[in-house]
This record gives sequence, structure tokens and C-alpha cells, in this order.
Amino acid sequence: MENTDKFGKRISIIGNEMPRGMVWDDTRAFLAVARCGTLSAAAQNLNVGIATLSRRIERLESALKLPLFVRQQSGYELTEDGAELIEKAEALEAAAHAFAVGADTQAQMSGHVRLATAENVATELILPELPAFRAQYPDLLVELVTDISTANLHRRDADLALRMVRPERGNVTLRALGTLGYGLYCSTSYELRRESNPDLGYYDTDDFITWGEMYSHLPAAQWIERILRGRRPALTTTSLATQVAAAKAGLGLALLPHFIARNSGLVCVDTDLGVDQPIYLVIQTDLAKSRRIRALADFLIDVVARNSERLGG
Repeated sequence: MENTDKFGKRISIIGNEMPRGMVWDDTRAFLAVARCGTLSAAAQNLNVGIATLSRRIERLESALKLPLFVRQQSGYELTEDGAELIEKAEALEAAAHAFAVGADTQAQMSGHVRLATAENVATELILPELPAFRAQYPDLLVELVTDISTANLHRRDADLALRMVRPERGNVTLRALGTLGYGLYCSTSYELRRESNPDLGYYDTDDFITWGEMYSHLPAAQWIERILRGRRPALTTTSLATQVAAAKAGLGLALLPHFIARNSGLVCVDTDLGVDQPIYLVIQTDLAKSRRIRALADFLIDVVARNSERLGG
């Protein structure tokens, strides 16, 4: 016969059908009293009250429709029926223990976790820190998804994400971790041109490097569009890496995250632009208590906190 214990595990009871209403805690109580001989010793062993333990024994006897113990002043002595059930109760105990061990093993840091984030955040922020995480959790595979235009937690394309845009839908839990600061950057050569040319330096005559049409929704792209007021940019691209390269080549001004641009030898022209973005940790709500997800989430929280000054600029 098969039934389920309190963990939901299907357990076989050899040669005996488990009655309706029987629960694993009552069987534990039965074994404890049988082994200890008294309610007080068994209650101490299970870390429960004597009254609670007594109720469990009575509930089990009622469910089985059998007297399991003879109550004596010196303690509890098994009846013949109770003694015959010890082996089966121990089989149930072993099965429950095996299930608990299996569940614990499943909860160990193994398997994989899918993280979605922007490519620049992955390459400049997460990957340099990832060896320490790998050393701590060598059996946990991190799957890094940087094509965030297609990674959607609502569709379960990822388990968790670091994003600069607050999700508006989906069964997700989010936490603001910090701020991603932006500045207007250019090459040293372009800055010298601005300083030597009185017609430059007021943005309305500057050259700009911006995002292509499919990324026009980004705050940086929208800021530049407002500044250009219909003028054509010097260049449009589809990645931050090409914008950094274009700025280094002297093609114009680019609106870039500080932590990316400041490692590229570029000059910061302005920081008060109103385009800084919050950094959100977003997790599938039904996965938020998973130990694997929690481990990676805690790692990301720590990484952002330790790099807050660099990220905010």
C-alpha cells in the first residue's frame, strides 16, 4: 500500500494499509514511546510536551483501531498489536528519513541558475567577481543570458535578472540594489576640439553617438534625441562597446555608464543629465526561496553593494 507522509512523499507500508487520518508525527510518537518506555522521556526526545505526545498516541490508536500500549505507573508497555507494528513503523521512519535526505540533497548548491542582465553589466561587473562564487559553489552552473531583449522572466526565460528598468508585469519579486550613473563622454582629441572651437561646447553644435532605432526607448537615446532636436547624429550603434569605440575614435559625445566609460580613457564632459537608472534585482516569486536562486541573489546584492561608488559615478 502507498500513502503520503507530511512531506508529501509516497511511502510503502509493507503488508498493512495505512488508515485514513494517520500522520507521520503520530508514528514518530509511537516509536519514541516504545523506545523510551515513558511519556516524559519520549517527549524530551522529540522536544514536544507530554500532553501533545499523549494526544498523538491516542490519535494513532484511534486511527488504527488498536490499543498500542498498556499504561502502567512505571511507564508504557507495548501491547501484542503494538509490538507487531514496530517493524512497519520503522520502515516508515526509514522511508521518511530517506525522503528528507533526498530533499536536502536536492536543495544543495547544484544544478543551474539562469541569470539575465545587460552584456556590459555581465562583462564588466559580474564576470570579474564570478570566480569567487564558483569557488564557493562549484556544482552550481550559472547560465548567463545577455540578450535581455528576448529574456523575459514572465515567460521563464530566466530565473532572476539584474535590470535597469522596473518590471511592470509578471509574478516577480524585485529589490532596488543601487544606481547606475551615466555621463557624457568623449575622447581627449574631441574635448580639445571643443575647447578650441567657440562653436562647440553647447551641445547644439556637438556631434553625438547614439543608439539605433530599435533601442530608441532607452533613456540615453531619448536624452540625446531631445538634445539633437531633429539633427542627425554622427553615428548610431546597437551596443555600448561600439559607442565606447566610436567615442575613443573622436566621432563625438556618447552617453555612457560611468563604470564602463571610466575604464576606457574617455573624458567626462557632464554628469548632471537626469538619466541615472536604478538597478533592480528581479526574481521569479515562486523561486525566491530556492537555495540556488538565493545563493546567486545574495552574491549579486554583495557585488552591487561593493561596487556602488563605481556604478553610481
